[in-house]
Formats: sequence, structure tokens, C-alpha cells
Amino acid sequence: IFGVSRLAPLKRFDLVLRALAEPVAATIHCVIAGEGGELDRLRDLAGQLDIAHRVRFIGRISDAEMIDHLAKCRAVVFPPFNEDYGFVTVEAFMCGKAVITCTDSGGPSELVADGESGFVVDPNPEALAVAMRRLMDDRNLAARMGEAGGRTARGMTWAAAVQRLLQ
Repeated sequence: IFGVSRLAPLKRFDLVLRALAEPVAATIHCVIAGEGGELDRLRDLAGQLDIAHRVRFIGRISDAEMIDHLAKCRAVVFPPFNEDYGFVTVEAFMCGKAVITCTDSGGPSELVADGESGFVVDPNPEALAVAMRRLMDDRNLAARMGEAGGRTARGMTWAAAVQRLLQ
């Protein structure tokens, strides 16, 4: 599982770590890219939850590195609270990856079609963990959802936006 964002409280990577500590998520590894004021607290939390061996914080990355991580991951987790748009979701979709987000995530929850291009789950560790496990256990499901996300992203054009505004 891959996550990328500024590491701030509203991005809720503490929720991701708590999900990874759920029994259903045992053995799932996660790479988290980004920097911010929450990094030390998140590292400490990973240690307290005894999951530090399954979580890698890689800091700020270049666009090329992000594309490389998106190419290699099974899915993207992005559970912010009330995000305005969520470019991470579109970037994941452009790379053919399913996205796991939360019902209160704002823009990402509007972009992800639950069960089609990813999962939109309740903002709690167990729900997030179950969604991660489903995608980790079913490579074909993850691929189908990633393809659906890719179709969504390719449909995001100025012409389509103008057409929606005119309707």
C-alpha cells in the first residue's frame, strides 16, 4: 500500500497506521511519502503500535519517484478529512491504481466510486484495514479497480468539465 501527502493532522496518516495495526491487516506493508510536522509523531506511533517494521517513511520524493512507487504498489490509501479536491486520487488513477479513502474525505470520496475504482469506507481503523486486506488479497480486484480509476481520470478533461457546467 502506498500513501503520499503532506504529513499534517488533517491528512490522517495516524488512521492509516492504526489500520495497519488491526489484526486483519497483519503482514500488509505500507510506504508513506511526504514531509511535515506530523512525521516524528507518526514514526513514534508506528513504534507504539508495533508496526514500524511494516511501514517505511521515505520523506519528500520527486515526481519520477512518485510515479515509480505508484507503479509498484497494489493500491493507494488517502484518507484525509474534508480534502478540497485530492490530486493524489487522480494521480493514482492515472497510474491505474485503486484508491482507498473515507466517507468524510471530501474530494477523494467524490472521485472514488466505492467498489468500482476503490473503496470509500467509514473513517475508522477496522474499515480501512478491511479495504486494504481486500485489495492485497485480490490482485485481480485491485487491477480492475485501477483500470476503472484510469477511465475516470482520462475522462477529466476541460471539455467534459465545461459540458457538466453547462448542464
